[in-house]
Amino acid sequence: MLAWRDEPVLVEAVTAVLASAGVEVDVVLVDNGCTSDAVERLERLPGVTVVRPGENLGFAGGCNLGAQHARGEVLAFVNGDAVVHPDALRHLVDALTNGATPGRALGTDQGEVAMATASVRLYDEPRTVNSVGNPVHFTGLSWAGGLGGPAAEHDRPREVASASGAATVIGRERFRALGGFCEPMFAYCEDSELSLRCWQRGWRVVYEPRAVVLHRYEFSRNPQKFYLLERNRLLLVLTLYGPGLLLAVAAPLLALELATLALALRDGWGRQKVAGWWWLLRHRRLLRERRRLVRGQRVVPDAVWARVLTGDLDLAVPGLTVPSPARRLSRTYWALARRLA
Repeated sequence: MLAWRDEPVLVEAVTAVLASAGVEVDVVLVDNGCTSDAVERLERLPGVTVVRPGENLGFAGGCNLGAQHARGEVLAFVNGDAVVHPDALRHLVDALTNGATPGRALGTDQGEVAMATASVRLYDEPRTVNSVGNPVHFTGLSWAGGLGGPAAEHDRPREVASASGAATVIGRERFRALGGFCEPMFAYCEDSELSLRCWQRGWRVVYEPRAVVLHRYEFSRNPQKFYLLERNRLLLVLTLYGPGLLLAVAAPLLALELATLALALRDGWGRQKVAGWWWLLRHRRLLRERRRLVRGQRVVPDAVWARVLTGDLDLAVPGLTVPSPARRLSRTYWALARRLA
């Protein structure tokens, strides 16, 4: 668990994890720059280990550091503003060992479960979805699946393209084999990137509806969110996709970049959008090295794992709705283009 800025429900969140039933839990709390006294208060509790890196490592770096200090066979990543139900972690751990997904919903015919993600609900509206696993569009866009809908409509376990970083579990050895979260991302999209690398390795990612977690969700908590989201989306595509898949998505990816730039200029974050491109250009050597590493670990061909990507654009982003004709065009394009991967 990470502590950043004021963290108004951190004490409640850590206490809830410590009270988990059916699993033995120890909490590693990484102080990424908490501005309240919550970390000092929690440090006194049995079962809590506080790690102070001395700087904000972001979500990716903070989680990787915390994992190095954890002692369990399974790593659970829970946001500092997320409150788990008493049996949530047990259900997530069970999902790792029991499969939890009848029918191979995405048709990938993959092997064992590597990651399990929770039924994440809104903190103030416990019957309303924050995320039930996150879709990933073929252009790298990802969003909170089911956001704002009734949680009762998502009562069946299933495979998902991406786990939600708000509350997910993964086996320690699998996490090590994957090299953890992608630290250059710092924050945002790292849960999608790790999930897709699971699919590339032949490991499944599942949603477990019995694992209920209440999340004090704030879309714009980080003022740099749009910069990080856009930069990291492209970082994901450029490092995970093979040549054929890159060719298949090139035209709509370019169109999306132009459309996003226009939107950014209109809404006042055009500099952040351009800064993301500049970062990628300046770090092109890092991208090449990262791509070489990730592609070298891939076991499943792109044409197979890419089936977990969606062509739909049912975005759960406040203030942004994609017109139905554009969504249909995107679905049709992907149904045809993914065969080129």
